[in-house]
Order: sequence, then C-alpha cells, then structure tokens
Amino acid sequence: MVGMTPPTKTPPSRCWSAKLGPLAYLGGLALGSLLVLSLGRLLLVLAFHARAALEPRYGLVFPLGLRIDLATVGYALALPMLFVLLAPAALLRRARRALALYFALVLTVLVALEAISFDFIEQYDARPNRLFIEYLGSREVFATLWAQYRVNLLLVALAIVVCLYGGARLGARLARDSASWSAVRRGVALLACAPLLFLGIRGTLQHRPINAAMVAFSGQNIVNQLALNSSYTVARAWYDVRHERSPAELYGKMQEEEVFARVGRYLDSAPTERLTGDVPFLRRQGSRASGARPKNLVIVLEESLGAEFVGCLGGKALTPCLDALTKEGLLLTKLFCTGTRTVRGIEAVVSGFLPTPGDSVVKLSRSQADFFTLAALLKQHGYATDFVYGGESHFDNMAAFFLANGFERCFNEDDYAQPAFRGTWGVSDEDLMQKANEVFVAHGEQPFFALVLSTTNHSPYEFPDGRIELHDAEKATRNNTVKYADYAIGQLFERAKKERYYADTLFLVVADHDERTYGPDLIPVDKFHIPGLFIGALVAPGTTYERVASQIDLAPTALGLLGLETVHPMIGRDLLNLSPDIPGRAILQFNDNHGFLVDDRLVVHPGGAPPRSFRVVDWRLQPRDDDPELVRDALAHALLPGILYESGRYRLPAVAK
Repeated sequence: MVGMTPPTKTPPSRCWSAKLGPLAYLGGLALGSLLVLSLGRLLLVLAFHARAALEPRYGLVFPLGLRIDLATVGYALALPMLFVLLAPAALLRRARRALALYFALVLTVLVALEAISFDFIEQYDARPNRLFIEYLGSREVFATLWAQYRVNLLLVALAIVVCLYGGARLGARLARDSASWSAVRRGVALLACAPLLFLGIRGTLQHRPINAAMVAFSGQNIVNQLALNSSYTVARAWYDVRHERSPAELYGKMQEEEVFARVGRYLDSAPTERLTGDVPFLRRQGSRASGARPKNLVIVLEESLGAEFVGCLGGKALTPCLDALTKEGLLLTKLFCTGTRTVRGIEAVVSGFLPTPGDSVVKLSRSQADFFTLAALLKQHGYATDFVYGGESHFDNMAAFFLANGFERCFNEDDYAQPAFRGTWGVSDEDLMQKANEVFVAHGEQPFFALVLSTTNHSPYEFPDGRIELHDAEKATRNNTVKYADYAIGQLFERAKKERYYADTLFLVVADHDERTYGPDLIPVDKFHIPGLFIGALVAPGTTYERVASQIDLAPTALGLLGLETVHPMIGRDLLNLSPDIPGRAILQFNDNHGFLVDDRLVVHPGGAPPRSFRVVDWRLQPRDDDPELVRDALAHALLPGILYESGRYRLPAVAK
C-alpha cells in the first residue's frame, strides 16, 4: 500500500547467529579452539614424522589428543558459558567487548603455544612445560632465542597480532546476539550444556578424570607428547610449580657442597668408583654374581603391606606364603619405606630417589623424561623392561613417567581378556600374577626387568571368593585382603618355579607403604616398617639382614646380584657390601616432617620449625639432646632431592654403560 514502509529484512549474517543466540558465541569458541589444537597436532606429527613413525600405532595421537583437547577447551568455556547463560540481558549487551576480547585471547594463546611447540620439542623433546614457564621472565634466555630463532619469533608475533585482531572481530560478531534469548531459554540451555561441558573436562566416565598418563601409550616419548596439547602441558606445569614446595623453605639452607659431602659419607663402606661430571653421585658398581647371562630382576611392589600384617616380622599371622618364602631368601627385618603413598614407594624402589615434602617425581614435570630409573639403566644392558599392573596405569601419572623413563611396556586392566575377578582397583592379584608369569615366559632367553604392582590390598577390600580361609567373619576387611594378597604372591612363585626363567631371576618382594600412617609421634616410625625379601641369585636361603635399611637401598643391593657392572647416580647402599661397623640408615617423609633415622637415633625436621632429636624405644620416640653433626646430616638428606630435581642432575648419561 502507498505510504507503508516495507518490512526490514534481517541480514543473512545475523539470521543464524540470532537463532543460536548465546550458543553462537560458545560454539564458535569451542570449534575454533578445537580446530587450532587439531591443526597444531597434525603439523607437529608431520614435522616429527620420522620419529613418530617408529611407533606403529602413532595414529592414536589424534583420537587420544582430541580427549585432551576437549578437556582443555572445556576449561576455557566454563566461565563464559556461565556468564552468557546466566547474566541479565542488559549486562550481556554491555559486555560484548569483553566477550570479544576473551574470544581473541583464548584463540591467541592456543595458537601461540602450538606455534612455539615446534622449536621447543626440537630442543627439549617435550611440549612446553615447566622450563617454558621459568624461561618467560629470563632476559638471557630471550636474548638466546632471539639470536637463534629470530625469524620464528617474528612469525609467532605476527600470528599473535593476526589472532588478536581476527579473533576480536569474530568474537564480537558471535557475541552480538547473546542477549537475544529470554532468561528461561538460556536457563534451559545451561541445563543442557553443563553436563556436556563437565564430561568434556573430565574426559571419561570412569572414576578418575583424564590426565597426561591416560594418553601415554607408547615407549616413544615424542609420541606421547604429541597426544597432548601445549596449552594443557603449560597449565599443568604452572599448577605443579604453584604446588611444589622447596625443602630449603621448610627445613633450612645449606651450601650445595656441604650437602653433597655429608650425603657422600653415608655411601657404601667399600666405595664404588665415583665418576666425575655434573651428576653428583654418579658411580660405577660391580657385581658379586658372575656368568655369561645376567640375571633377570623382578620387583613385586605390594600395596599397603605394613610389617604389622606380616607374621615373620612379628605382625598378625596373615602372610603364610610370604613367611614360607623367607626360608628361601634374605629377609630385611628393619626395612623402612620413605613415605606414605604408592608413588613414594615407586620413586624409592625404582629410582632410588629420596622423598620431598611435595609431590613424588612420578608426578612432577621435570622428571617426565631423562630421569633415572632401573628400567632406563637395565635397558642399556639389553633388558626388556615391563610394568605389570592390574588397574589403570595412568593413575598417579605412572604410565607417563614409566614410558618416558626406560619402561618399554605398561600392562594394565585392559590387557586382561577374561580375569577371574575385577574390582574397583582393577583385576585381582591372582590375575596380575598370572599375567606377570606369562610376560616373563614370553621373553625367552632375553634378560628382563619387571615391576609388578599389586592392587587388591586396598579399600574397599575386594577379592574373589573361595581362595582363602577368612581371618575375619566379615569378608571385606583389611586382614582378609592382606591374606588374599599373600595367597596371590604364593601363586606367582608356584608358577615361576615351574618355568625356565626362575633359575635366572632375582626376585624382590617389598611393600610400598603401610595401610595407614598415624600415631602420637611427629613421625610414627612403626608405620614405616615394611617387609622386604630377596630370593634368587647369590642370596643365602633362610638368612636375615638385621640392620636398619631404606627402600632407596634396595635397587643398589639388587644390582650387586645381577652379574652386571653398572653406572648409576643412586645414593642408596648395597646392603650386602656394607661394613658391619657402618650404622643402618633410613629416610622417612611424613607430610612435612622429614625424618633421618640412624640405628635408633632419629632427627626430625618439622616443616617450618626447628629440628628435634629422639631415640626410638619400642617404636616410640623419646626426646634426646641434639647431636649437631647428625642434625646437619639429616638436613643434607632433606635438601638433596630438591637440589637434584631442580637442577636435572639425577639422570643416567647416555654414554654410561
């Protein structure tokens, strides 16, 4: 009609975004981020294809990497999702610029970190990690990078500018219609999106969220690194840095030279050859064994098996199989664990590393490559190296740590086709021991090293029926589970004795820690008392070692029985090569309290408080006057692991054989 204004058409560019409302912004940010991370991974795989292709299954980096990417993007989406779906419409309209800037910053950070990953991996064989964080504020490092990678840095800078500009414009366009939906409609969207976001962040429907170890599937460290993304690794490293505590801040300071000198006094009485170099305690150790073929080494690390449950150590009569095996081997009657968690037992037994008040090196960023383990050492001598586990090997970052530091294979719950029993922590110990025997047999004539980690002896105390005579009337108890775990140990040795490898194998059965560590003392010493039993090469049957010993002494003692001349950086002592006049020594970490036990004398450095001295009488601590020298020795042992970890000087040089 004349005079009537024709209807205004909505521009096509706004039709679809208006229909999607706030989901346009969220979807654009999610898709853009995933595209950046996926493209970055693809380019890195192409750049390092010659090395990645050494792993036949390297294509798995893409589906596994997508899970890590979804978790990363989920964290980036969490705050804007809550804002655009909960904020009043008026506030949303005023926040368009802030939303656009956030959109640009997220994409820019993702692009920048993926871009620098090429040179960082080339230099450090890892995605950007803690080193990257430390180098951010270093003028010297930046000057070095500018001199060596000037063109690359300029290209990264250009990419940052382009991402900031393009991301801001795209973000503004997508945020434009975020307020077009009613509050009710946005509330319904929140109810629908929140579970999806939560699932993306967790990365799994299992009881533990995704982490780096969950995507570590290869013995090629570079492949496991490609399955991650650099935003994830930097964020993880930042978290680790924030939560790590320096032993010097808790216990006091000491010059590095004095630390090394005092710790060095506690090495073997018949010193092995100390080697020069930047690894402080690198030394050459001989062997008492001889023969054309070196001995295999099997370490059975038993979950939560404190001495209080072990009959041959004066505990409850719950371990008839282990007690019987003591007639065939060497029992350590005063062995002490270094800490209260499985990862502490792993770092002590497999790496010979001292405990710290922070996380175990199994979980820390700087030890995820080029960190000493028995597997790395024995692999140099032609050994096959396996981690045999019945649960999820990514738990506590174990698989990532192991595969990056000498272990060739990690067996976990998925590798058991038809287990006799499956519980909360994985398959039963009898399934674990059967699998271990199969793995050992399959090696044939090749020498092998294996770490077998049990799981059954852990709450909620699940195990199959009909295997043992119950100690308690109620089945699901600690006592019954200990008895079942002991039954499984017996099963392993019953099978092993029928195989050819048995005669050429040194076994070590040892606990990781006690069930619970508690008591009235600063350090409940009795709760650190654990069993340790050597069976095999050159071990006199039915013998005992009566002096105080530590988990860190087990690896050097085992090496002395294998028939190899080895080079290693461990400060643990070969107990069978220790002069009778040398006192026993153990290190105990209980939360922030660091204990240094020499025979019955204990020095405790409580975190942030002066050291205290005690004498251990009937497993209780009685105060005594300080011995200044012993207090300084204790402080040296408390500070050493931090020094070695921070400086990267606990490793095995590639030439050491």
